Amino acid sequence: MVKLPNILYLHSHDTGRYIQPYGHAVETPNLQKLAEEGVLFRQAFTANPTCSPSRACLLTGQSAHSNGMIGLAHRGFALEDYSHHMLHTLREHGYVSALSGMQHIATGPEAWKTIGYDQHLGPIPVAHERAVDFLDNAPQEPFFLATGFFETHREFPEVPEDDPRYCLPPPCLPDTPETRLDMARFKTSARILDQKMGMVLDALEANGLAENTLVICTTDHGIAFPRMKCNLEDTGTGIMLIMRGPGGFRGGQALDAMVSQIDIFPTVCDLLGIAPPEWLEGESFLPVVRGEAQETNEAIFSEVNYHASYEPKRAVRTKRWKYIRRYDGRDVPVLPNCDDGLSKSVWLDNGWADGHVVTETLFDLVFDPNETRDLSTDPECAGILEEMRNRLDAWMTRTDDPLSKTNFVLAPEGAAVNDPNGVSPRDKPLPVGTFHPA
Repeated sequence: MVKLPNILYLHSHDTGRYIQPYGHAVETPNLQKLAEEGVLFRQAFTANPTCSPSRACLLTGQSAHSNGMIGLAHRGFALEDYSHHMLHTLREHGYVSALSGMQHIATGPEAWKTIGYDQHLGPIPVAHERAVDFLDNAPQEPFFLATGFFETHREFPEVPEDDPRYCLPPPCLPDTPETRLDMARFKTSARILDQKMGMVLDALEANGLAENTLVICTTDHGIAFPRMKCNLEDTGTGIMLIMRGPGGFRGGQALDAMVSQIDIFPTVCDLLGIAPPEWLEGESFLPVVRGEAQETNEAIFSEVNYHASYEPKRAVRTKRWKYIRRYDGRDVPVLPNCDDGLSKSVWLDNGWADGHVVTETLFDLVFDPNETRDLSTDPECAGILEEMRNRLDAWMTRTDDPLSKTNFVLAPEGAAVNDPNGVSPRDKPLPVGTFHPA
């Protein structure tokens, strides 16, 4: 009898695609090696570019408004049903599960039990070391090992290893001394992440487990800079996804098919030959990996509900077009949903608070890949706009999105939510019971 493959789930905070395999000047040799040995997904996207919802969507195979994780776990949000976590399906087929480091979909000292893990190996700072210990003494049963890293979340190391004079900030930001220093610090954090992930991958190899282990290496969303994390442009939803292991995940492939993180759970079921749970919303991309298909999705969808503040918005993306719709009725930015940092300060110093946002936007991703020219009011794009609106409306109806019925998404009782008219996510949250989205 062939043993089912082990699964190693490596995940980071706020990395986007800013690593070496995606062509950026961010030295991450271990992730580069993983990509050259496995499969690099160049058009992979999160279903929700905020920390807890992103992970919850991947691990349940559901959109955030379906699984209940519409905000951050440490601010009082939770999954409606933790039995929808992938590990419970795997357990039915003989898997043991272990958590090393962060998870961010439940809170409290017993959070790992709330989720349902068999073992809790250790806290975030030593996640890589505890994962190595686990692999050095791996069980006979197939295992699901989740190893979560805090890097590359802010705050970055104060003194960067890279010289800021020669660092290029992301294209959505001005090239200034402040943004260059900010990016240099990010790059140092990414290098630390790579080293820690490399230790875990080396242990997999040293213990003879690499051949029969599916590695899923990803992050939650874009990097913690303005117009990236917590935004539905590709700068916020575009994520690294590298997978290596049996069943076709070999050979240094770089695939351009659009995939969402909610497609990972059904792909795992397809690989293992087990029945997918009825609640899954995604599609297996195994046919694309094996060269049997060119695409998995005609369109992919993403959403934001709560981060520090309430900012409900939805998006649909095809190969050519991106359509984003806001639901909060605001015409100015929600500043608390951008993490504090040097780059944010540059924007604030130049009038970001007085900026203007609109209810809906449409972008041509071929001629405007940075999503800066809104075509929603262009008469020549009226047909495309209507098509994208209809795609989004159909998905929201199909997934029973509360925004398809009402104008708001309610936070759970006791959730900590910042005033959207504030500036920093570190500001004191609104008192319980005073927040009423409109």
